[in-house]
Amino acid sequence: MPSKKKIPAFKSDRAAATFVSRADLSQYDLSGAQLVRFEIKRKDKSINLRLSEELYDAVRERAARAGLPYQRFIRLALEQALGASK
Repeated sequence: MPSKKKIPAFKSDRAAATFVSRADLSQYDLSGAQLVRFEIKRKDKSINLRLSEELYDAVRERAARAGLPYQRFIRLALEQALGASK
């Protein structure tokens, strides 16, 4: 059995969607695939949170590395800390 191809890196969701719509995924190694969680639930409450500039910059940097908007990154971190992510 020949080795499977590696999934390429994508610069945008659109590029990934185009790839998935055209590629035969059975030819690719999906062993490193991760569960993706879509945000569907309505967000009907907001908060105002004061952070030090250093913490704010660190959060934005980490969110960018994760490919997420920083507010979603914060929300996911809170859910994980509370054990609420499902």
